[in-house]
Amino acid sequence: MDEFQISLRHLTVDDYDQIKQLMDRVYSDIGGAWSIKTVAQLLKDFAEGQLGIFDSDSLVGLALAVKVDYKRFSNPHTYDDLVSKTDKLIHKKQGDALYGLDILIDPEYRGFRLGRRMYDARKELCREMNLRGILAGGRIPNYHLYANSLKPVEYIEQVKRKNIYDPILTFQLSNDFQVKRLLKQYLPEDERSAGYATLLEWNNFLYEPNISFLASTKSHVRIGVVQWQMRHFESFEETLQQVEYFVDALSDYQSDFALFPEFFNAPLMGLTEQGNSAKAIQFLASFTERFVNEMSTMAVSYNINIITGSMPVYEQGVVYNVAYLCRRDGSVEQQKKLHITPNERDAWVIEGGDQLKTFETDAGRIGILICYDVEFPELSRILANEGLEILFVPFWTDTKNGYLRVRYCAQARAIENECVVAIAGSVGNLPSVDYLDIQYAQSAIFSPSDFLFPQDAILAEATPNTEMVLFADIEMSYLKTLHNEGSVTNLKDRREDLYQEIRGNQT
Repeated sequence: MDEFQISLRHLTVDDYDQIKQLMDRVYSDIGGAWSIKTVAQLLKDFAEGQLGIFDSDSLVGLALAVKVDYKRFSNPHTYDDLVSKTDKLIHKKQGDALYGLDILIDPEYRGFRLGRRMYDARKELCREMNLRGILAGGRIPNYHLYANSLKPVEYIEQVKRKNIYDPILTFQLSNDFQVKRLLKQYLPEDERSAGYATLLEWNNFLYEPNISFLASTKSHVRIGVVQWQMRHFESFEETLQQVEYFVDALSDYQSDFALFPEFFNAPLMGLTEQGNSAKAIQFLASFTERFVNEMSTMAVSYNINIITGSMPVYEQGVVYNVAYLCRRDGSVEQQKKLHITPNERDAWVIEGGDQLKTFETDAGRIGILICYDVEFPELSRILANEGLEILFVPFWTDTKNGYLRVRYCAQARAIENECVVAIAGSVGNLPSVDYLDIQYAQSAIFSPSDFLFPQDAILAEATPNTEMVLFADIEMSYLKTLHNEGSVTNLKDRREDLYQEIRGNQT
C-alpha cells in the first residue's frame, strides 16, 4: 500500500475473474458474485455504467448500474424487480434515471475515499446522459444491532444525525444522496438489514427534459447595459434615435438583453414649462406609449430583449413609474415601481404600484426592481421564491452616496438570492431641467459570491460618469450548481419555520 497506482476505467468481460473474486469477498453473506452470464449481459447492454477502480492491474472497487424509468423505481419496489427470472438485470435503454446496483470496495482499500471517486464518475455520467438522477436501494447492514430497540425509520434518523454509523447508509448520505422512502422486503435474504433498504436518490439539477431546442431556454446568456448620458433633446424622434443607436450596438454584440436606466427620457421635460414639476412629469408621460411601441419593434427587429428603463405613466389621474420588458417575440409586460422616494412623491406626486412578478424569457426567468425598490430585500426574496435568475435594476441617482445605496443593496441581493443583478444608471448634467442638474452612476453587473464566479462578485462595471455600454456573459448552469452545491446555499438553508416562529413571538 506504500505506492498506489490508482486508475478508474470501464469494466470489460475480461475483468470477470476479478469481479467475481471481489463480489464473493464482500457479499459473502448474501450469495456472493453474479454469474459471468449476468455480468456479460450487463456489460453488453450498458457498458458506460460499469466502472472499476484498479491499483495497477488489480481490481479494488467497482460500481455497477442500469438505466430505469424514474417514475417506476422512485416508488416502492424490491431487488427482484431489477432481475429477471433468468438472472438478467433489467436495463431500459430509454430510461431517464440511473439505478445504482452495487458499489463496493476491497476491505483493504477502505478509508481512501475510492468510493467517492466512483460516485463522482457516476454523477458525471448522469449529467452527460441528461438523466433525472440516480436511484439506489441501499442496504442498512448494521440495523440488526439495533433491531430490538429501534424501528427502521428511527434507525435511519439516528444514522442521519450521526449518532449511529452504518457502512452503507452513512456513505450514501455523505455523497449527497437523500433518503426518499423505506423499502420493505427489498432483499429478504439480507438478514443484517432485516430485509429492509432505503430508497436513495441523488437529483441531477442540470437535467433538462427532452424538448426542441427552439423551445428551450438558453444556457449561455449575454447581458448588455447602457450607461446613458443625459443630454438636451429637441424631440421624441431625437431621443428615440439615441435609443436605437444603443440597441443596435448591443445587438451587434449578440446580447440577449439590453437594460436602460430609470427615466432615461427625462430630458424631454425640457420641452415644457418648468414652473410646475407635476405638470412636467405628466407631459413626459405623454410620450411613454410611443416609446414602448417603438422599443418593442426594436426588440423584434434587432432580436434582443429590452428592459426599457422606466418611464412615467399617467393613469386615471395618477402618475406611476413603470419599467417595461419588450421581448424579442413582440410581447410586452410591465413592472411598476413599488416604493416611491420622498423626492418623487413630493416633486412629481408619483404613487407606487402594488404588483410584483417574475417574467419568463427565452434567456431565463427575470425580475425588474426600479432603483429604490432594490433597497427592500423582501421584494427580491419574493422573486427568488419564484425562480429568479437575473434581476434588472434601472436606477437614477444624483450623488455618489445615493448611487452607493443602490449598488451595495444590489450586490446584497445577488448574494442572498443567488442570482445575477444588473444595474443601469444615467450620467451627466442638464441644468435647464428641474431635478436633472446632476447625475452620478457606475453601472454594473453583479454575480453571487462563490467559486464559480469572479472573486469580487463583479461580472462587469462601467467607468463612473461616462456614457458607455458594458457586457457580461452568464453560464446559467452555474446558478443551478450554486443553488445545490455552493460553498454556502443561502436559498436552501433558509429556516422559514424559524422565521414564522420569531414573527409569532414578536406579535
